Amino acid sequence: MGDDDSRNAEQAEQTVESRRPPRNLVGVNSQATAQPDKPRDSGKPGESALALTRRARRMARILAQTHPDARCELDFTTPFELAVATILSAQCTDVRVNQTTPALFARYPDAESMAQADRADLEEMIRPTGFFRNKTTSLLGLSHGLTTQYDGEVPDTMAQLVKLPGIGRKTANVILGDAFGVPGITVDTHMSRLVRRFGWTTETDPVKIEHVVNGLIPRKEWTMFSHRTIFHGRRVCHARKPACGACTLTKLCPSYGTGPIDPTAAARLLKGPRVAELAEAAGVPAP
Repeated sequence: MGDDDSRNAEQAEQTVESRRPPRNLVGVNSQATAQPDKPRDSGKPGESALALTRRARRMARILAQTHPDARCELDFTTPFELAVATILSAQCTDVRVNQTTPALFARYPDAESMAQADRADLEEMIRPTGFFRNKTTSLLGLSHGLTTQYDGEVPDTMAQLVKLPGIGRKTANVILGDAFGVPGITVDTHMSRLVRRFGWTTETDPVKIEHVVNGLIPRKEWTMFSHRTIFHGRRVCHARKPACGACTLTKLCPSYGTGPIDPTAAARLLKGPRVAELAEAAGVPAP
């Protein structure tokens, strides 16, 4: 999803071996024992595939406790609306997209109507989301593809979705997971950044990252894990200055110390509507 965080900040990350004392949150007070057999490219030297899987699943459980409100933050009522909103969310915040789509969907509620839209009118309506010319091309192509190939309906398989203009694997997984209930891992800038910080992989290619996470997290949890990780990236584990000292994952994260570890300073970096709850979950004073 869209975000103002600087991706260049991720290059400055480094692994820090220091640890905070155990927190009271379930799963934080234990860490997988590194084993020398069958090492995996995980960013944690000597960690076996089994140890990595166990650690990853503990982290996933903690994220579920930390972000019980995690969900798709794009407003939609149909698969078509979600597809459009997800395209608009590229390099744009979900808040801005949600401010733009009500008028857009009132005028173009389905693929048939949007396929016949005047290009200049569509560009003007989505201008606030940025890159509006490219996005207009994608929306017109998507709408035309849906009307000519699928009777205006959004298909519910990855193979069909990625053949449509403007739809890549990330967008397809959002649509499948949130519109059709088909589990999928959404690799956006937050997912990509966090799984590397977690030491799950050193990959930067989204498809390879998706494959790694698919192998660590149970399939039934893929969609919600994606939402929770994205929430954590937006609210706690920021690109430029992560709130390490106010994070519930400190005992399991090899990147602890990338951001401030002082609880008070870290708590001030927390974002979103649940700052007090996030601080409490991490066992630090609310800012």
